[in-house]
Amino acid sequence: MKELEKRFYSKASMYSFFVVVILFISMYIGTRQFTKVDLMLFGYMVGSFIFFIGMTVRITAWVLRPATHEFMKRSIQNMKSKNRQGRNVKAIIKTLIDNIILQKYIFKRGIYRGIQHWLIAWGCIGSLAITFSLTFGWLHFRLIDATTYQMVVMGVPAITMHPDGLLASLFFEGLNITATMLLIGVIMAIVRRITNHDVQVTQRPEFDLVPLYILLAMTGTGLLLTVSYKLLGGWMHPQFQILHQVTTVLFLVYFPFGKLFHLPIRPMAIGVPMNYQEEPGVDTRNCLGCGELYSNDDQIADVQAILGVQAYDLQTSDGHHSSDYCTACRRKIRVMNHLNMKSPFGEIKGPVQTNNGIHIPGFGRKRSEEYYEEFAKEDK
Repeated sequence: MKELEKRFYSKASMYSFFVVVILFISMYIGTRQFTKVDLMLFGYMVGSFIFFIGMTVRITAWVLRPATHEFMKRSIQNMKSKNRQGRNVKAIIKTLIDNIILQKYIFKRGIYRGIQHWLIAWGCIGSLAITFSLTFGWLHFRLIDATTYQMVVMGVPAITMHPDGLLASLFFEGLNITATMLLIGVIMAIVRRITNHDVQVTQRPEFDLVPLYILLAMTGTGLLLTVSYKLLGGWMHPQFQILHQVTTVLFLVYFPFGKLFHLPIRPMAIGVPMNYQEEPGVDTRNCLGCGELYSNDDQIADVQAILGVQAYDLQTSDGHHSSDYCTACRRKIRVMNHLNMKSPFGEIKGPVQTNNGIHIPGFGRKRSEEYYEEFAKEDK
């Protein structure tokens, strides 16, 4: 893999290349050697490719962060463990139902917030699934006769249905259903952010409101298409179609780089109960100072590994780490260290230096000039 990676600019570019190749192959299969490509969806296709490339770059950068990398490595290690299969299955099912399907963690903050978040989340998931399926040719419908439609999945003929039947209506109106869910959820979210004074203090318009406005524009123009051809006899349908395509492409391009990025990485929450949930008598950690149970073995090991990668030396004089002690004992160590008193728990060697050499590190210390001297040498 390292030899292959050298042929690319970075890991993100290598994975992006693989993703694009996979998309082309799947599109080649789904459209029967590109013979069933719908050129009316060309704009959506370009936006979808940008979406997948952006998502690959962001996820790669996210996974390579020391904390996330350790978390993913621990999750893979525990998934392979035969002794933890029951726990892993329980964690996956519980997270899938509670956090993904029902999203109970949001409903705990209020019914209104829970409803709006659930509508937006599942509206986005449904809309993206249908859009990608149609854009890349993974799914399309063909008319066999006057009373029969057939669904074709990846170029393989599948189920048949009557055009006026319930199943056909659910398929054909799928985007309208998900768009309606999105519209209701987005309006609820905008109203809350405009009227709730507590939210106004902490929100950032460019981060919290812009994605809602983009979603509102995309869903509004999409539903206008339905209103145009069903109620207005096709009035301004071509104009609405172009406008909807522009807003959808804008949404797809924005998605990987804004607040909505949390949607595809939310399933990673499976690793929390799988890795770090305490199981008495199996994987709990006792504090070295007071002997109380305070954390999980895997969590403490990962914390120490992450701090080691980031060159944070938090070892005590007896060779242990500060994370081997509970919060109360760590406070005692710090206080006794600052008071020049001998601690029975061990003493931390010294403060962690996190200064970058640019700013003044503290009172009584001179500003470091090494940073600027390096640039001066380069200028000469």
